[in-house]
Amino acid sequence: MSSPDATGPVRQTFPLGPQWPTVDPFLFVAHHDDAYPAGDGRLGPAASLEGREMGSDFSGRDGWSMYHGSHVPGFPQHPHRGFETVTYVRQGLIDHADSLGATARFGRGDTQWMTAGAGVQHCEMFPLVDDEGPNPLELFQIWLNLPAADKMVDPYFTMLWDHNTPKVVDKDDDGRRIEVTVVAGSLAGHVASAPPPDSWASKVEADLAIWHIVLEPGATWTLPAAAGPETLRTLYAFTGSEVTIGDTTIGAGTGALVEAGDDLVLTAGDGGIELMLLQGRPIAEPVARYGPFVMNTRAEIEQAYRDYQATQFGGWPWDGPDPNHGADAGRFAIHADGRREDVDA
Repeated sequence: MSSPDATGPVRQTFPLGPQWPTVDPFLFVAHHDDAYPAGDGRLGPAASLEGREMGSDFSGRDGWSMYHGSHVPGFPQHPHRGFETVTYVRQGLIDHADSLGATARFGRGDTQWMTAGAGVQHCEMFPLVDDEGPNPLELFQIWLNLPAADKMVDPYFTMLWDHNTPKVVDKDDDGRRIEVTVVAGSLAGHVASAPPPDSWASKVEADLAIWHIVLEPGATWTLPAAAGPETLRTLYAFTGSEVTIGDTTIGAGTGALVEAGDDLVLTAGDGGIELMLLQGRPIAEPVARYGPFVMNTRAEIEQAYRDYQATQFGGWPWDGPDPNHGADAGRFAIHADGRREDVDA
């Protein structure tokens, strides 16, 4: 991060790479933006995979990666403990399956919020369902910490479907459009769907918000102050031209830690701007993390590995490490208790 700005609302700025810097209570943000080609009839890319490091392809070659997928791109079976994943999908689809027997297909504006808690295995595959044209995928995966008291809660996931996700649309004095998608928190009386019950975000005092902000070229919008005096707030300008925050201008590909207690005037540059906002009151506890586990001490990380080796966090009830739902399934979720939600029925 750069040196703090001692006078303006921007306290620090930093470049955005494959993984974005975060502050407590957030742990990690990855922005995946893959221009996948047409599918091959089996949900994989109709393109040569030669030259890719299969099993760990983060190359971005030709505008897309296979990640850990062997035929369908994505992230096959892997474990988590001690935190939450928030996966907001703007384009494309994700096929989810987990060690609790739950499964889902979601995307196209949907968000999945999963509390890993005491431990869960899951997979996240990116099926290329269109065999006639491209299959663009854009998603944000955000890791949110859990306090020590909740790290060993039962695993749980919630679907925040696109049609239930508030989108606050406004115009500035010159008629330029602003749209804010409220994944978490509330804005102008619009309240996001509830997060999982044991989430840090479920506590009012956490003052947690996840917003996707789109400003048309030249648009000006006032970002309202956060509610809590201890809240930390970060803005990520991930695409577009530039944005002026108070008296500081940052370009796309830049993040900024900003003052949360004041209203902030944002003005987009000539190419417009898209931003992600993450805010929350810090948990303010020690963080020990290694691979897919986030605990408070090194001893707890070692215990997590022993528990995973002994129990596989409930095992894996699927035929392979990367199950998918075929080409024709719509968006749906089947929860661990058998409850089913169908969106594209």
